[in-house]
Amino acid sequence: MDRETFREQLLAVMERKDHWAWPAFTSGRVPKALLHFHFEQEYETYVRDFPVMVGWAYVRCPVPEVRRSLAENLYEEETGGLVAGSPHPELFLEYPRGLGMDLSRFQHVELLPAANEYRHFLDEAIRHYGWEIAAAVVTIFIEGTKDERSVVDPSMPKFPPPPLEEHPLVKHYGMALEHLALTKAHRRVEGNHRAAAWNAILSHVSPTRRGTVVRAMNEALDHWLSYRDEVAAVCGIARNSNDSAASAA
Repeated sequence: MDRETFREQLLAVMERKDHWAWPAFTSGRVPKALLHFHFEQEYETYVRDFPVMVGWAYVRCPVPEVRRSLAENLYEEETGGLVAGSPHPELFLEYPRGLGMDLSRFQHVELLPAANEYRHFLDEAIRHYGWEIAAAVVTIFIEGTKDERSVVDPSMPKFPPPPLEEHPLVKHYGMALEHLALTKAHRRVEGNHRAAAWNAILSHVSPTRRGTVVRAMNEALDHWLSYRDEVAAVCGIARNSNDSAASAA
């Protein structure tokens, strides 16, 4: 597989990382009393242990340039020492804290069945499938969004992020801006960080391994979509005939 085909197939995966229920979460249609399910499942599937996942990719990688990028990522995620000032998993908990949730719930989260399968896949892929898959799953799939093309295609228009006052948790749920520390950190670091992640994968995965990486990314996507279906259900969001989200409340 040539580099351009590899890039396009990876982008095709990421452009499908767009769950039908997400507009319900960003427009305030999920009842506030049910939002804790979303945060708990996110925290347990990857947020709490994301620095460890980056660390697994780092120790398995034989390419110095890629390791250096992963090391910087790991340091920021684990300590916040470059930008955020605190470990990113701790800053994530500022969202539920700002919404008045009981943070003790996050100490013993029981994963939903599909969420558990997604987490199991992540652990297997990152620890056992080869450094290329580990790095791609961690830095491209988990950290990336459906808008990755704007990162790798210089012809794509770049749009500034909306004001923090327009953040869904602030706008629809009344959360104070001070609890958006992780959002602020991501905005400061993500531009160069995303570009470095894509460059590492596109430049250093050998042609004979590119198809394997794409297959693993597609598998990650399938698990993620099933996981998000489950979260939507417990948050009271049903899928209507037009493939859009409707509140079941």
